[in-house]
This record gives sequence, structure tokens and C-alpha cells, in this order.
Amino acid sequence: MITNTKLVTIGRFDLKLNHLLIIGILVLSFTISFLLRAQPADFGFELNEFDPFFNYRATQYIVDNGIPAYYEWHDDLSWYPLGRDVSNNSQIALHVTAAITYWVFGGDMDLYDFTIIFPAVFGALSSIVIFALVRVIGGTTAGLFAALLFSTALPILIRGPIGWFKSEPFGLFLAILAIYLLLSGINTSNRKIVFAKLIGAGFFTSFAISAWGGNLFFMIVVSLFFIILPFLRNDHKFLITAIPFYTAIVFLTTFAFPRVVTGFTFGLGGIALLVSTAFLVACILIQSKSSKNKTRNGLLFLLILSIIVPATLLVNAESQFLPSTSHRYLNALNPFLTTTNPLVDSVSEHGTTTPAQSFLFHSSLMAFAGIGIWLVVKNIQSKTYAFRNDMMAFSLILGFVGVYLSSTFVRLETFGSISVILLASLGLTLLAKHFFTKNPKSSRLPGMPLQLSFVAGVTILLMMPLVYPVNSEVSTLVDIPPTILTGATGYPVTTNDWLDALDWIKNNTPRDAVFASWWDYGYWIATMGERATLADNSTTYTSIIENIARIFFSDPDTAWAALNETQADYFLVFIAGENLSNVDNNPLYILGGGGDESKKQWFVRIAGYDIPKYLHADGVSATDTFHNDTMLGQLTPFSLLVYVNPNDFNQQSDTYIPGMTGLYSKDIKYPPDGDGPFRLVYASPSFVSEQAGPMHGIFIYEINKVYQPSS
Repeated sequence: MITNTKLVTIGRFDLKLNHLLIIGILVLSFTISFLLRAQPADFGFELNEFDPFFNYRATQYIVDNGIPAYYEWHDDLSWYPLGRDVSNNSQIALHVTAAITYWVFGGDMDLYDFTIIFPAVFGALSSIVIFALVRVIGGTTAGLFAALLFSTALPILIRGPIGWFKSEPFGLFLAILAIYLLLSGINTSNRKIVFAKLIGAGFFTSFAISAWGGNLFFMIVVSLFFIILPFLRNDHKFLITAIPFYTAIVFLTTFAFPRVVTGFTFGLGGIALLVSTAFLVACILIQSKSSKNKTRNGLLFLLILSIIVPATLLVNAESQFLPSTSHRYLNALNPFLTTTNPLVDSVSEHGTTTPAQSFLFHSSLMAFAGIGIWLVVKNIQSKTYAFRNDMMAFSLILGFVGVYLSSTFVRLETFGSISVILLASLGLTLLAKHFFTKNPKSSRLPGMPLQLSFVAGVTILLMMPLVYPVNSEVSTLVDIPPTILTGATGYPVTTNDWLDALDWIKNNTPRDAVFASWWDYGYWIATMGERATLADNSTTYTSIIENIARIFFSDPDTAWAALNETQADYFLVFIAGENLSNVDNNPLYILGGGGDESKKQWFVRIAGYDIPKYLHADGVSATDTFHNDTMLGQLTPFSLLVYVNPNDFNQQSDTYIPGMTGLYSKDIKYPPDGDGPFRLVYASPSFVSEQAGPMHGIFIYEINKVYQPSS
């Protein structure tokens, strides 16, 4: 064939035309992925979301002090006054790799700018790594399909754009690389490099879990795969050596990452890997000792295991004799736990995936993935094409586990996307093999060969999500401004309100000042404002977050006393809204859009208070008790004027009517020169300017240490 034409010989390697085709498609995949991920830079070259700010600060600590000092670092700006033992509960792999790559490639670039680019580069590189993985499973064609599909996968792009210096982009890169080395290692015919690949697989498995805790779910896939391997392969002598060797490397390398040791090695993830490896060894030994009915005896042993494991987990749910894991990981495995922990449920990325979201994320790939499942199962039965049964089984396990887990948490759609891409790539490959092995003249559409019809149809289906529907295509949905410029509000505008507020904190408060706020803003205050916070986004001490929620809904005097007990000096409140007019210097506002005013329903639940006391029946609108008797109500520098119909402001009511919304005017209850428990010392520009349009109101109150409560 023309694609096998030799172009040049380099040593023992013959460069052929098909090699150039592969390289071209991989370069195209990387370029598409990187350009899509880079779009948010148009709004401003900033880190995105919340966690990246801590990750940047941790990387800066390594750059300034070295890796050994990082392992000894106790962060005094987090969770004041307890602090945070960083290496025990952080993404060590992410911080160390970013620091090392900065030393090597950073040059004169500022570290902040380097960490903004870092996720886009590794995210785009993942399109090449997934080619290698899928190539091992289904061949080169499937690998190329996977690379192209990965480069435009919406769930992966959303959680990996430029500035997204957090877990997923680098973690997925490492996890895919680890799985590739594992599967390549147990499938290679060159026994000289088997154990080198397995060592790499074991190391990168630990490294991947350190970079992103969500990679624990890949261990479910690996564990299930190990359990079925004795029934799918006959090279038992090799498996009984290779698989325990890989598992041993995983456990040995985890000790370089303290967080992985506690969360994985001595947790349910490590137990699952250990049990599955032990089962593989025991099953092979049972089969080797059986003179007949080897498969039956192995299946009986599997049946026993399938009874013991669920029974053990049920007993453990009550007695907790096995190491437990965090609620959000358990919730991903058990959807019925949703709504049982309001703190976990309050995080938007922990929301349950809706069918509409699934279709938006995967679109036509869902159809090709379904075809892939059907053709893979059919091929296992008929062996029409030369694909290994164990690799087909692995793809099915990854597919079903990925889709199941992603149905619980929106965040895990990144995991589910890998599954859908793999199955869709296999489906497209098997369909292509089917169509292109037939005689072109055997079937035609009017004036068009069957093969050309197939190519045209597949191209249209794959390209459609990139251009349709208008304003919901991939390039538009990933072109989102950094969170610090939007305040995580729903308003489609960017402002410098948060940047200005954090700069004010840095330059106008004592260096030893302690800030209280909702935990969402902790990383921003500590990193950009360089001040200690009571709570931050790591949720290390949930009891402290619950206490802050109670403070929000306490009366001002009680809240003042509680904040003094925490040694806080300032309290930050973020109120989002919209300035409707500016008539006679009396602007009117509608509040809501993503600030603390929109989170109060979660504050009440997390605090464990009576919801109807503070919120009306819609679960959002505040009662008079909230406005008049809570600290949050009093620190909100607005007063309710009237309720209005949002579609017709002429329809008004002095009392709450379902469907109406509150109309507010400015009202600062605690001015800078007041003698109350709090003093407003800073208000952000969009509140001060009184210009019509969206408002990002960051309000910083000094806690009046000399205040004397009335009772």
C-alpha cells in the first residue's frame, strides 16, 4: 500500500508514509486541544477557579525553598491557627513536577504565568498519551480516533483550560500514561522490557493518584481487570509474576507521597488492588492444581469472592473496621448518599449529572460508544477481527465503570469521557474495518460508493458538536473567563473587583491579620492577599466550615463573640447583584447571581439550622428574620424595599409572594466610623461606582475588638 512506502532509513528504523500520517494527526490533535484550552486567555491571563491559587503558592514555596523543605512545610496561612501540613494533604506530584519543569523550561518567565500555561500543555499532551493507550487496546486507527476525539472532548476541555492549575489536566495525563504502560507491559512480546514498563506503570500510578485523587477510580477498573485476567489468558506463569510485581511497585512508590499512603495504600483503593492481585494469584494456583474443570473451579472461587466482598463492605459500613474514605468518594460509588452531606452537596461540581448534560458533553460519541460496545461483544464471540479478548474486556470494564461514576458527579464526567472516547474509537474502528473490507461495488447510495457514504456520515456526526448548536458548540462553551474575574457569578462580565480587593488586603492590613469568610475565598485571600484565613478550599477541617456557617446566621453580637474566639481580625462578604438604575442618586438592586447571598440556603443546611426560619418556601428568598437578626443579613449593605414581579416591576408587594423577587437599595449598617461590632473598611469598585449593570460587591469588615455587646 502507498502508506507503507519507505521514505528514509534511520539506523534500523524505516520511516514510512504512514508514520508521517500518524505524526501529522497527533500534531493536529495536540494543536487543536491546546488552542481550545487557550481561549480563556482572551479575558485575562489569570489562574482559573480556586484551587490553582494554592497550587501556585505551593509551587512557589518549592521554587524558593527546595523540595526537602516542602515536605516539612506547615502552612500558617491556612486554617488559622491550626495550619496545614501541606505534604500530607496536597497534590505533591503536581507541585513538584511544576517546580521542576519551571526550573528546566521556565527561563525568565514569571512562575505565575508558567503555572497558567502548565495545564494547557499537559492537557494537550494527553491527546498523544491516549493515542498510545488506545493503540495498545484496539490498534493504530483506534488510537488516532481517540487522539482526535480527546482533543475536542468538552468535559475534559472544561476542566483543563489555560489557568486551570489543579488536579485533572496533569492527573489524567499521568493516569493514562500509567494504564498504557501497564497494558503495554503485559502484552509485549519482548520480555526484556516487560518489567521496565511495569516499573513505570507502578510509579506513574502512585504519581497519578498524588496528582488527582479522582484517579483512585482507575484502580476500580484495574482491580476488576485483574480479577478476570485468569479466565481470559493462558500465560498464567507470566501473569502470576507480572501482576504482583506491578502491585508491589505501586505500594512501594506510594510512600513518596504521604497523602497517597493514607488515602490509598491504607484505604479502600489499596485494599481493592491488593485483593484483586491476591485473587489472581490464588485463582491461577487453583486452576493449576485442578486436573479438570479448571475454569469452573476458578469461577466458583470468583463467586465466593463476589459474596465476601459486598458482605464485608456492608458490615464495614456499620463497624468501620476497615479504613474509610471521604464522603465525596463514597458518594461517587453510592449515589444514594447524595444530599446526606450538605457541605459536599453545596459544591457545584459535585452535582448529579443530568441527561441533558450527558448529551451535551458526549453528543454523537454516545451513539458510537454504544456501537462500540455491541461490536466489541460481538467480536469477543466471533473473533472477526484480531483483537485480544483481554483488551476488549478492559475497554468494556472502563466503559461501564466510567459511565456509572460520571452519572453521580458532574466533575467525574472527565473520567466518563475517557470511557466514551475509548468505546467510540473502537466502535469507529470496527465499523471502518467492516465497511472497508467490503467490495466498493457491492452496495452504493445513488452515485456514491458505500465507503464514501460511511466516511461522509461519520465526519458529519463527529463535526456537528463543533459547530452546532450555535452558542453551545465546544469552542464557545470552553471560552469562559477566569473565575477570579467573574467572581464565580452567573453574570457574563469580567471585572477587577476581586483583584482590587485582594490587592487592598495585601497592602492595607497588618501582615499578621487573620481573615474570616466563606471557605470558597480562602485560597484567594491567602495567595493573592497574603493573609491567614480561618478556612480555605481544602476543606481540611469541616467542623470549622460548619462553625463559620453558624456564625453567618447568628445575631451580630453572638457572631462578634464567636469571631473573637477564632482570633479573626476581618470578615469578608461577597454579594453579587445587578444595579438596575441610578435615579436621584438612589440606585436600585436585585441581589443574586453567585455571591454569599446565593449560598445562604447552603449555609443554613451546613449549620444545621431551621430552614423555614430564614428562607421562604422557594428555598432562596430571605425572611425578615434573616435580614434583621443574622450577621450575614446585617453585613449585606442593602435593605429590602419591596418585592416585584421580575417581568413587570409595576407589580409590587410589601410581603413575599412566590415568583416575586426582592428590590434593594444601599444601606450600610456598619459604617467605617461606627461603634458597632463591625466596621466596613473596604467596598469594591463596582459597588462604589454605582454604574448600572452587574455588581461584584466584595465587602471587608474590621472586627471591632473594643466593642461592648449590649447584653
